[in-house]
Amino acid sequence: MQFFNFLLNAGPTVMLPVIITIIGLIFGLKFTKAFKSGLTLAIGFAGIKLVINFMSTNLGPAAQAMVKHLGVKLDALDVGWGSIAAVTWSSPIIAILIFAIFAVNMLMLVLKATKTLDVDIWNYHHMAIVGVMVYFVTHNIFLGVAASVTMAITTFKIADWSAPLVERFFGIPGVTLPTVSALSSLVIAWPLNWLLDCIPGINKIKFSVRDAQKYLGFFGDQMILGLLMGFVIGLLARYDIIKSFELGVNMAAVLILIPKMTSLFMEGLMPISEAAKGFTQKYFKGRELFIGLDAAVVVGNPDVITTALILIPLTIFMSVVLPGNRVLPFADLAVIPFRVAMVVALTRGNLFKNLIIGLVTTASLLYFGTFTAPILTEVAQTVGIDLAIAGGAIMISSFASTSMVQSFLVFMAFTGNLMITMPIMILVIAASWYYFDIIQPRVKKVTDEKVTVTDSPNRM
Repeated sequence: MQFFNFLLNAGPTVMLPVIITIIGLIFGLKFTKAFKSGLTLAIGFAGIKLVINFMSTNLGPAAQAMVKHLGVKLDALDVGWGSIAAVTWSSPIIAILIFAIFAVNMLMLVLKATKTLDVDIWNYHHMAIVGVMVYFVTHNIFLGVAASVTMAITTFKIADWSAPLVERFFGIPGVTLPTVSALSSLVIAWPLNWLLDCIPGINKIKFSVRDAQKYLGFFGDQMILGLLMGFVIGLLARYDIIKSFELGVNMAAVLILIPKMTSLFMEGLMPISEAAKGFTQKYFKGRELFIGLDAAVVVGNPDVITTALILIPLTIFMSVVLPGNRVLPFADLAVIPFRVAMVVALTRGNLFKNLIIGLVTTASLLYFGTFTAPILTEVAQTVGIDLAIAGGAIMISSFASTSMVQSFLVFMAFTGNLMITMPIMILVIAASWYYFDIIQPRVKKVTDEKVTVTDSPNRM
């Protein structure tokens, strides 16, 4: 216990190498390779903190001045998924949560409750952050672990159910994308897409995005996006031209540096991920499994990129006009392709549907992010990230935390009145499971049989 407390007091830059080394040894890595992975993660975290401090120092005062002059209150700064990942991996209970998520995946595979073999250890942080925040609110480690376990179960099942979309639209068979930042949009997209298909006239609107991308390519560059955003925020904050341009350059630097720093996280976890993959393949030979990969394998699709580039300025506009929103979108604007990738696959590239569903999804990110920003800020402060600016306080948010609809609903279920929220959550999960695993396959089978009979060359 004294050793554990020593690690907590030492902070994440000391704790991360120890935790990752232990995980690597369990998966069969050599000590030197496991320790190097942990050290790389710690360096990535240190880099993230430096970039966040740089961003808050430059953007914080400008954002405060902007919202003051505009008469809106956007005091929850979107610091990006990499920052939230750093907060998550620095939690004192992260080792327990990661083992729990991995164990759930193995147990579901053994029980044949899922076909997804999730080897993308890095993106476990999407499931773990919910447990971290539930633990922070309730001070109950069992509820924290249960929340992450619930996230794991629902994520693996949604990955299974969306596997046909990945194969049909992206042309990648045998693969699922258990990345919560991509899958969670389907919680909104499935019912909304069905509703749009039921509206006469609306269900006839179909057009592609193939011709639009050439007009947005230059402005979709992260560097240009950061420059323009910083410059515009500077003008809205009533800075002069030179100071506004300086802010734009600094914000361009942030959007370039954050991915480079977070790439160290991915680099550090790559050996762990490969070891986990070998570990699972050893014990699940002969099974038909979907390999769970990072959604990054599909976000380069032209339909996805074009849809995201159109949604980025609309997201900024929505953040200003939506009543009650306090989130200032910034760092995670660059990863909006992840939020719309599965939406695009569901609509088969229909830009009209993509934009409607994408805007509804974005609105949910802003509102849920606003609601959970105070808690997320306090959690970040416990691991050394403090955004106190110019004598005032600014909160943090992200499109990769409990702002995602799936994460938000699980978080609310475990931090609300458990006598009410638990039965509702269990009922919803059970009903979804029954529909996708029982009803939908039966409907598909009947439809396929009718098509076969109709197309038969021997029919009269």
